[in-house]
Amino acid sequence: MRTLFASFLSLFIFTFMAMPAWATRLSSTDLASTSAVLHWINTYHKHPDPAGVPTAMRALSRLGAFNNPEHAGVYVGFLGGVLSQNPRQAENIISRTLSMREDDRWAVVRAIAYSDLPNWQSLLRHFEPRMQRFDELSKRYVSGKLARLVQFSVPPSPGALERMRKGLHLDKLFGEKPRPTVLTPSPEVLDTLWGYYFATGDYAPVMHIIAMLPLSTDHNDADRLTVGSMAKYTLASNAMHDTRLLELLKASRKAHGEKKATVKVLDEVIDAAETVDTARIRKEALATIDELRSKGPAFKRNVSWWGYIGESVIAGGCLAAATAGMVAVGLPCVVGGAASSAAVNFWNNSP
Repeated sequence: MRTLFASFLSLFIFTFMAMPAWATRLSSTDLASTSAVLHWINTYHKHPDPAGVPTAMRALSRLGAFNNPEHAGVYVGFLGGVLSQNPRQAENIISRTLSMREDDRWAVVRAIAYSDLPNWQSLLRHFEPRMQRFDELSKRYVSGKLARLVQFSVPPSPGALERMRKGLHLDKLFGEKPRPTVLTPSPEVLDTLWGYYFATGDYAPVMHIIAMLPLSTDHNDADRLTVGSMAKYTLASNAMHDTRLLELLKASRKAHGEKKATVKVLDEVIDAAETVDTARIRKEALATIDELRSKGPAFKRNVSWWGYIGESVIAGGCLAAATAGMVAVGLPCVVGGAASSAAVNFWNNSP
């Protein structure tokens, strides 16, 4: 995990290092490799070139950049951002981009949905004949079964009761709560938000990335900790080269004055960008992730919260199961002091 995360960070800082302000229109050298196209994408919002975007997307398709959707988020976000900024040219941009390989056209479907154009649904229907391979993907976005970028949300860290419910599989007994369709933090979504920012220079994608920062202090969930650390590091490394982004972070710091958890991490990001010390953030992130991987979640290391929950909650679950006529609950329904210790043992041995 340490090697994987370190490799990701090295790739990210190399790939998204800002180019000089004099970067101009798309040229043949910009299409030589995915790294070259990414360099062009990185400063696109300083020198917009909508006409060159389909050429860049087709080049990425030729270079195999869309083969793994989990690694193509930045391109999808970029195309979605370009479409959002050019509503009158959107149809033409999409039409020319669709000259890419058929297997890669899923990226266009997703970019249209992520663009949030007033007519994004009509655009999907209009280009349906050229994207039949991904007809089901298109239908799910139109029906609302798949979340779009504007539906991004950072779920709160689960509390003790929710962990108990999940760890003891009580959802099978009481049923899962209906959940709204939202896009949650992940490395792919983080890349997508950066792509959208590179296309637009807008605050909205930066705001969503900032919302992930508190996850960098979540010592109970490896996935949340990792994506939060990635958000923290990429904000600092990109702000170090992008003055406008740094100003957006400072303005956001004032706007989040009441959110101490966010401000604390954001201050560290701003300080690292201003002092050119992103290495510190990278090392701290790797150390924290290593600790979580080796020692396990903090709540498992500190099981005193089970005593706080008390035996009555566990006993209540057994009582509810008996009332419902269910024999096997997956939890030893014992009476007295043994209930809590049995639950702790069950939890610590759960995957």
